[in-house]
Amino acid sequence: MTAAERVIETPRLRRARIGVSMLFLANGAMLANIVPRLPEIKANLDLSYTGFGVAWAFGAFGGITLGLLSGTMLRRFGSARLATLTLAIQALVIWGAGVSPVVGLFAVLLFVNGALDANTDVAQNAQGMGVQRRMGRSIINGLHAMWSLGAALGGLLGGAAIALNLSIGVHLGLSSVLFLGMAVVARILMLGPDTGIDREEMELAHDEAPRRRFRIPRAAAIILVMLGLIAIAGAVAEDAAITWSSIYMADDLGVDEKLAGYALVSLMALHFVGRLIGDTVVDRWGNRTVARAGGTLTAVGMGIALAWPTVPGTLIGFAAAGLGVATTIPAAFAASDDVPGLKPGTGITMVSWALRLSFLAGPPVVGAIADATSLRVGLLLVPVAGMAVVLLAGSLSGRRPHDDNPPAIITPAH
Repeated sequence: MTAAERVIETPRLRRARIGVSMLFLANGAMLANIVPRLPEIKANLDLSYTGFGVAWAFGAFGGITLGLLSGTMLRRFGSARLATLTLAIQALVIWGAGVSPVVGLFAVLLFVNGALDANTDVAQNAQGMGVQRRMGRSIINGLHAMWSLGAALGGLLGGAAIALNLSIGVHLGLSSVLFLGMAVVARILMLGPDTGIDREEMELAHDEAPRRRFRIPRAAAIILVMLGLIAIAGAVAEDAAITWSSIYMADDLGVDEKLAGYALVSLMALHFVGRLIGDTVVDRWGNRTVARAGGTLTAVGMGIALAWPTVPGTLIGFAAAGLGVATTIPAAFAASDDVPGLKPGTGITMVSWALRLSFLAGPPVVGAIADATSLRVGLLLVPVAGMAVVLLAGSLSGRRPHDDNPPAIITPAH
């Protein structure tokens, strides 16, 4: 590396990385925290597999219907303010969903949470990519690793609350206070408009002629479709773990409720490991090779676990799936941020919106299959998604991510 290529990581940048990492951590933990309570919530609401799948899909429906506004919201408010505000509101909404006495309110609050999460997701990724560009090296997989770590810790937190005999209301109320505090600290640490991270988005939003209609170029649209499909394939394993793993462990394998969340924990623990080493691995072998290897691991590991169902085998299968798809979504997000011909935030918004299609369709489809056959058969969607990643990996760049992102230097804010 030449002197011109060296990047100065100022204290301000290091604090910003900690702040956005905290945001990813809280975002991952928030929904996973409720997962061990899902068998109890399903029973309290007297829902079938299909009914629960449909109700849960309202979260994805909220993200899809209102998620396309995320780019506009990002340019208007800036990534730091938008991400922390929506995350804070999410903490309260999830508490409300957990204590909802009727299915209708449960579904409506999940819809609201999905809409908020779409904004949180786009804004935290935009902040992360901004920090990455200024550092001049890949950190996006590490940030997504924090989301996975948060999801694993959230599953453990939910299981601990059950073991302590805390009611759902008390459990989610206490955790909401925790997540609100994390949002406040993250906002203090993250990069704001004074550092220039939001300046391009703000200027573009205000300078655009009111009557000018923005159209996505055809070439960019094709690239976004491919990236959206690979993000969807990568999201299926996460969605299966979040939505169905605890119910599968409790209903099909007879695991005690306070331990049912460990399938999610096993997936997210290896998801975290995969993303923690993901930047180094991708820098060396490229996104295509890593995605193909990971898709194969997901298909084989989860396929074997479902073919011969045991508790240890299921934990290993979900862990293999978590490791296998660890870098898939970060790779799609990173590539979407560099698609030429798009306004800042548009590529990330579109891919985020696309992967929510899997969250919308997945739960009802798995639920319907489970009612018709068994939940074990419904979960075969995970190894199928692993094979899809293998087939779609060609849409990712084979080059190292920093080849396309020249380093930049930022001075401390005074």
